[in-house]
Amino acid sequence: MRFKSKLLLKPDNFKPSFKDWKIEGAFNPAAVRLQDKKIALYVRIAESAGFGQKNMTTCPVMSSESEYKANYQKINEKDIIRRGKWGEMYLKDGSCRLPTISHFRKAILSSDGFSVENIGNKPIFTGIPGESDYGVEDPRIIEMDGKYYMTYVSISNNEGVSTCLAVSKNVDSWTRNGIIFREQNKDAVIFPEKIKGKYVALHRPEGFFKFSRPSIWISYSPDLVYWGRERSILRPRHDSWDSRRIGGGAPPIKTKKGWLIIYHGVREEGEESVYCAGAVLLDLKNPEKIIARSPTNKPLFQPEEDYETRGFINRVVFPTGAVVSLDEKSLLIYYGGADSITAVKQIDFDEIFKQMEYF
Repeated sequence: MRFKSKLLLKPDNFKPSFKDWKIEGAFNPAAVRLQDKKIALYVRIAESAGFGQKNMTTCPVMSSESEYKANYQKINEKDIIRRGKWGEMYLKDGSCRLPTISHFRKAILSSDGFSVENIGNKPIFTGIPGESDYGVEDPRIIEMDGKYYMTYVSISNNEGVSTCLAVSKNVDSWTRNGIIFREQNKDAVIFPEKIKGKYVALHRPEGFFKFSRPSIWISYSPDLVYWGRERSILRPRHDSWDSRRIGGGAPPIKTKKGWLIIYHGVREEGEESVYCAGAVLLDLKNPEKIIARSPTNKPLFQPEEDYETRGFINRVVFPTGAVVSLDEKSLLIYYGGADSITAVKQIDFDEIFKQMEYF
């Protein structure tokens, strides 16, 4: 697979929100082309409080709806049963807490998608008490009928890990529409146009009982609020780069061949998870019908660069944004590398379609 790659944004390109805080990652961006042809990224910024006491971990918690302000929850190390791969803490009382909190900042790229022209050093979208006490994560943005729609993950004490929707006319100020897919459901992407009169979304629910591995589901809605007619359409495959779990990546791109979805898949190598990117084509009129998919032995791309293989979480490429190039011959795929940085890969559509396995 031939492609052009570039590292765009690193944690040290951004200033911490508060004194003594530390930025751990600038990754998993939403991407959308603006009216002036430039590209806006909504970058997930993960921060830690950066201070604490001996044998205590400090967890930030959002405390204001009108400004970016946090309180601090102190966790005694004796109350932690175990820590997960993202540093999450599982406590004796059955709850889980995070050592970091995330918000979004905007960066503006040149029209070719490869040069950073402006970096916003203030949070532009944050968690709020109740809906997202422990932050917001992994945005995806589409433009539809003159408005911008952003799905994002909210983490809260009451609703857990859910997917929310926000709407904007200018990619600057947003109206929050609340939860659209309840806990635990992530990686939601909305199609940029209605299909047969309905809004359509892909998402990735997870249940407690492991009858099946985490898969990509489809849902329909008359109003972007109430979703139904759900079913699993894309599942992990045995002996594949996406054998462990899969989830939505960038929002769907409409092509002559079908809806092009760039998604992520995970395989296990020993005790380590490896996140790769793949492609799938869905029928334009019936998005439940799979036309083609990246083969089991060949992802679209996988962790190879140093900034993809080493970071907060090693060996991760996680696509969350895709924008068509100005000449419409290639796709600009924006992704998080090693849960630390933001990068881009430009791949010709012909290369993507040639790599796929057709059914």
